[in-house]
Amino acid sequence: MSENLVIIPTYNEKENIEKIIRYVFGMPMTFDILIIEDNSPDGTADIVKRLMQEFPDRLFIEERKGKLGLGTAYIHGFKWALARHYNYIFEMDADFSHNPDDLIRLHDACANGADLSVGSRYITGVNVVNWPMGRVLMSYYASAYVRFVTRIKVRDTTAGFVCYTRKVLETLDLDRVKFVGYAFQIEMKYTAWKLGFKVVEVPIIFTDRAEGTSKMSKGIFKEAIFGVINLRWRGITGRIKPKKA
Repeated sequence: MSENLVIIPTYNEKENIEKIIRYVFGMPMTFDILIIEDNSPDGTADIVKRLMQEFPDRLFIEERKGKLGLGTAYIHGFKWALARHYNYIFEMDADFSHNPDDLIRLHDACANGADLSVGSRYITGVNVVNWPMGRVLMSYYASAYVRFVTRIKVRDTTAGFVCYTRKVLETLDLDRVKFVGYAFQIEMKYTAWKLGFKVVEVPIIFTDRAEGTSKMSKGIFKEAIFGVINLRWRGITGRIKPKKA
C-alpha cells in the first residue's frame, strides 16, 4: 500500500474513469485512489467496482446518495484518508484536465518542504488549453479578486489539483469548512495559509476535458464571489483557528 492517496470525485464520468485509474496505477510512483461517487446514473460506480477486483487494496470507492457538492466530497475523502495511513492526500479531477504525471511534482514539492502544493495555472502566466477566452479571463481575474480581498499569496486560488500533507488536514477543522463549490478550494487554501502552513505553487498546464460534461454553474461562481468576502471577515476577526485536540 502507498502513503499517497488520490481523491477523485465523480458524477457521470463513465468516459474517463477507467482511463484515469489505469493511468495513475501505471505511473512510476505508487498512488492509491479513492473515488467519491455521487450516484451517477451513467454507471460510473459499476466501472469502478469492476476495476476494484483487478486492483484490490489500491482502489476504493465511497458512494453517496446524490450530488452533494465538490467540497463535501473532498471533506468525506479527507476524513477517510486521515482514518488510514496516508501522508500525502491529493485532489484531482477525473477528466484529464489535470495531467496525472504532475502528481509526482506535487508530491515532491511537499516532500521537500511545502505543507500544501497547488497545481497552478497562473504562476508562470496563463497555462490553460481549450478554454474559451471568456472563461480564461473569468478564472484568471477571479483569482486576482481573491488575492486582492484576502491578501493571500497564491496566484491560482481556485485550483482543484492539490496535494495536502497529513498535518495540514489534521490541523484544519474540516467540520467548519463552509463552502461546497469552487469557494471550497479558496477556503481550504486560505485557511491553511492563515494557520501558517507553507503553500507552494507548482506550474501545470490545464487542459479542458475532452469527454464528459463540465459541472460548472453560475451558482458556483456566485458562492465564490461572496464567499471570499466572508473568508476575509473570518480572517480579520480571528475566527479561523486550528481544530481543537
